[in-house]
Amino acid sequence: MFRLKNTAIAMLIAGGLAIGVAHAAAPEAVVTPLMKKPLDDYPGKEALMIEVTYPPGAVDPVHRHHAHGFIYVVEGSIVMQVKGGKEVTLMPGQTFYEGPNDVHTVGRNASQTQPAKFIVLLLKDKGAPVLVPEK
Repeated sequence: MFRLKNTAIAMLIAGGLAIGVAHAAAPEAVVTPLMKKPLDDYPGKEALMIEVTYPPGAVDPVHRHHAHGFIYVVEGSIVMQVKGGKEVTLMPGQTFYEGPNDVHTVGRNASQTQPAKFIVLLLKDKGAPVLVPEK
């Protein structure tokens, strides 16, 4: 494993966190790529698996993934919601799904004192960005 610093994924996450005055001071998520694999049975598609660590108080910007996103919580607790869906607090072992057309309206660490870690599997177009901030 390696940490992403100054790469496209880290810049998207960090740049997204800087959007919106209310979240400008929030700590940034740490994104670690775990695996990237072309899906030969699905031309033009790829799987990307990342580990996301939210420091205490971390908040994501409103965004889209344009991908099928499968989230699995490893430690801590996170709060997730997509537009039109119910806000849920997830604990270790729990999962969450985002579809390619979903707008991710809430993504944050549920704790102000403890970090949270989760694994994300994205099934997406080859070369497409991981995260697209929503205006």
